[in-house]
Amino acid sequence: MSAETSVYLGTGRRKSSTARVRIVAGTGQTSVNDRKFESYFTHDNFVRRALAPLVTADSKDKFDVSVNVAGGGISSQSGAVAHGIARALLKFNPELRVTLKKAGHLTRDPREKERKKPGQPGARKRFQFSKR
Repeated sequence: MSAETSVYLGTGRRKSSTARVRIVAGTGQTSVNDRKFESYFTHDNFVRRALAPLVTADSKDKFDVSVNVAGGGISSQSGAVAHGIARALLKFNPELRVTLKKAGHLTRDPREKERKKPGQPGARKRFQFSKR
């Protein structure tokens, strides 16, 4: 029964990406969609961004992180993973709220793709104007 209570879940979102994060007390192993973090997020910046809440909370080697992420691109997925990890850490220890909030990990980035408008080729672009 105690093993169930030591699993902390968090859902993170960014643009059209959704990440379901599961953290368990462990040795610091991380996986995304059943692959290692470094093989899924090919660039170091994405790995650093996704694990930033753990670094902020000084608990990178204290938790095993398992993530299922879908939608969007690699960049927005790393942002969604970071948001999910921050929310899961908050369930583990509510006292981390001030630290995580100050670092900006708990704020959901609201920027989405703007919809295409009728009568023009994109969201803001207009068709070429012809005077004659």
